[in-house]
Amino acid sequence: MNDEFIRVGPLKEIGSYPIWARELVHLCEDSKRQVVEHELFRKMRDAELDESTLHHFLIGVWPVIEQFPQYMALNLLKIRYGRTRGQDLARKYLVRNIRVEQTHAEHWLEWALASGVTRDDLMFSPVPVPMLALCHWCWHTCERDTLALGMAATNFAIEGATGEWALQVCSRDAYEQTFAPAQRTRAMKWLKLHAQYDDAHPWEALEILCTMLGNNPTARDFAHMHTAICNSYDYMRMTLDYCLDASVLPPPHEVRFEGAALLPRIKGRFAYVG
Repeated sequence: MNDEFIRVGPLKEIGSYPIWARELVHLCEDSKRQVVEHELFRKMRDAELDESTLHHFLIGVWPVIEQFPQYMALNLLKIRYGRTRGQDLARKYLVRNIRVEQTHAEHWLEWALASGVTRDDLMFSPVPVPMLALCHWCWHTCERDTLALGMAATNFAIEGATGEWALQVCSRDAYEQTFAPAQRTRAMKWLKLHAQYDDAHPWEALEILCTMLGNNPTARDFAHMHTAICNSYDYMRMTLDYCLDASVLPPPHEVRFEGAALLPRIKGRFAYVG
């Protein structure tokens, strides 16, 4: 029996993929729905999201946006050209899209600036620990796990869910209208790029996963793939939950570092006596 997978149907139709991949997507659907249909994105779509929550979101998710090309680079390091067809597909995909993710970081910065978050706020504000869980997970799986698991957690799960929630936010123009006309194009660039109906990145990632695992992966490989994908969805949901729960707190950039004021006391207490 030939276990090799070669796609023959359309890229963006789930019926073009092996039965196990269709079952995997189905099993992960509930976890993904909790991200895509999250109350934070509903409020953003309807222009009901308060400024504090939006600032928590833009600053707290920034580490993932900024590091995403690095996650892909970590996966690229696992590949040796010409070893397998799956690795060759992955290599081409990662090399091509690392530059794309860099431009996405620039568009996120423009969104933040238009929303009242300064460059320094975005780059240097302390990010609450609950919001760091997603970027730590992505780094861990891309550095430590197999190529298939790293790409499943990031390029398939995170990029796929992100495209769907961005599409929901852009399904009405209420949020776009909150920006001044001169700002709208730059402010909405990140959202509109990710909301494109024809975004092929998650589908290309799924094809790569199927090519690497074949038509009949082991039960263990299937279980690990399911866990990796759902972990990403769950960490995304945790981040969004925290943003809403923390809306009564000052955004991260309004929490000022008091270390400089404490420094004289610290020096006095621990001064070396010769």
